[in-house]
Amino acid sequence: MASLNKVILIGRLGKDPEITTFESGNRKMSATLATTERYRDRDNNWVDQTEWHNLVAWGNLANDIAEKRRNYAKGDMMYVEGRLRTRQYTDAQGINRFVTEVQVDKIMQLVSGRQPSQSSYAPQEQVYQAPAAANDPLAGDSMPQDDLPF
Repeated sequence: MASLNKVILIGRLGKDPEITTFESGNRKMSATLATTERYRDRDNNWVDQTEWHNLVAWGNLANDIAEKRRNYAKGDMMYVEGRLRTRQYTDAQGINRFVTEVQVDKIMQLVSGRQPSQSSYAPQEQVYQAPAAANDPLAGDSMPQDDLPF
């Protein structure tokens, strides 16, 4: 029986991507992505629940991101495809730790956050909009789409 390990995320970068170049010339890109679910509680107040995802890209994708690095910045809305990987390491105190990362296969900027010459976020045309579910009680409510979760 076959299995599938596939992750698709749409969220905002939590920091500018960091590029590491190794002695071999290989590159690694690391970043964080925030995804936020917004819903109304029993008192009809908006509640934001944010999840943070560690992103890692290697090889050609990391090289491409490194060359276009200035185009990906904190706050940018991103579409990411990849797979989950959990790795173990030993920290400075000798304690075994585990970290789960999304190994990115595809990354695409959906909404431009800021231009390199600007210090504030410039609104851009939204590229992706999920269809409202017929049985979604919040489908008719308007939610601000530009709130950053950080």
